[in-house]
Amino acid sequence: MHLSGFIKQKSYEKIVYVLRRHPITFVPQVVMFVLLLAVPVGLYYLINSLFPNLLAQEVIYTLGVLFVSMYYLSVYLFFFTQFIEYYLDIWIITNDRMVDAEQLGLFSRRISELDLYQIQDVTSDIHGIIPTFLDYGNLSIKTASMNVGIIAYDIPHPNRVREALIRLADEDRKHHHNGMSPTTPQA
Repeated sequence: MHLSGFIKQKSYEKIVYVLRRHPITFVPQVVMFVLLLAVPVGLYYLINSLFPNLLAQEVIYTLGVLFVSMYYLSVYLFFFTQFIEYYLDIWIITNDRMVDAEQLGLFSRRISELDLYQIQDVTSDIHGIIPTFLDYGNLSIKTASMNVGIIAYDIPHPNRVREALIRLADEDRKHHHNGMSPTTPQA
């Protein structure tokens, strides 16, 4: 996937970070997917052992195949939707702005951006044993405006990203307060 679909880079803009959720956060969906795939197999062996002649009837067997097929199609669709939401949630930090592209289902996406010089507060949160050991957590970016803020969920190394974001915001603020563009050399 090309990042040009999310942002149109300015001539002086460089991408510093491309953030996605930590891969370990998708493991519960994979486990649920595998368990849901095993349910019809378990039911088949249970029915076959309790009522051995039931599945020998052609109508019941055909209906069973139809319902299991619909079930598997639903499980695949559910897993695919979860994977798309996981994979297409992305946060892009450049030397000028931060872009939040959030996938909201299969056919809905919200993209918002925030100029770095507007950042008032950056907070990183790591809660739990597994996130502490694997170093992933949330990053909250707030501005003076009440309606503008970005939360990056379950990203790797949130403290490192927070420090880099504060540094980038300070540099961008200097350029905006001096009335200079980031490409203008300083004396």
